[in-house]
Amino acid sequence: MYLYKELKQEIFKNYGIQKSETDTGSPEAQIALFTYRIQHLTEHLKQNKKDNSTRMGLQRLVGKRRKMLDYLKSSDIERYRAIIKELGIRK
Repeated sequence: MYLYKELKQEIFKNYGIQKSETDTGSPEAQIALFTYRIQHLTEHLKQNKKDNSTRMGLQRLVGKRRKMLDYLKSSDIERYRAIIKELGIRK
């Protein structure tokens, strides 16, 4: 599988609020994980254009990330801006 335990821990450590490997529930950590998965699936779909099940999974992930970003934007705009800038999601 493309998402190993060590890679997940590294993502949570870098983007979590508490900056620990166990901070899996913070919005920033979840958004970072979703972003990594979205990038991986996007690359897969560039090579396999007819893989519709992966395309649906990608759309679900994008929707989940969008909801999480909307929640973060409504609760704390500074954290929202920081994660957007750090991940390079928006231009």
